[in-house]
Amino acid sequence: MELSISNGFVDIVEQGLDAGVRLGEALSKDMVAVRIGPDWRFTVVATPDFFERRDPPLTPQDLANHQCINLRLTTAGGLYAWEFRKNGRDVNVRVDGQLIFNSVLPVLGAALDGHGPAYVPDYMARPYIERGELTEVLSDWSISWQGYHLYHPNRRHLSPAFAALASALRYKV
Repeated sequence: MELSISNGFVDIVEQGLDAGVRLGEALSKDMVAVRIGPDWRFTVVATPDFFERRDPPLTPQDLANHQCINLRLTTAGGLYAWEFRKNGRDVNVRVDGQLIFNSVLPVLGAALDGHGPAYVPDYMARPYIERGELTEVLSDWSISWQGYHLYHPNRRHLSPAFAALASALRYKV
């Protein structure tokens, strides 16, 4: 098995790959998909010390008063706009900050180091929130994302090994 990890959208057919993994809303309609993970959400976190020095944001627009930790995604065409929703109202906020990363793990690490608010997957931040190392804010604005899916072209014959892998990874509710 060969794994290739990329934050960008890869044409698996053009690249000669057997399959890929994407969030449910990013799947092409001509692909067959198997859910391999639960829905999840992004959340805004920073250290308790950070929020002792600066007022926590009460609305997404309040993030303009903070030096946030940014994420650059090729799929977003540049810096990722933080996405929020409350009472049917969508709000996208482009935040400013001194730190920019192209992967979520260093964003989380910078937040843990006290460099400012970060927008990270809840499942990654949750253990640090529960231990009191991070404080979550704006949780009532968080958007739920469709979980990860293993996908492949619908015209490709699946090997028994691939079918076994898909079966083993299939998300069980």
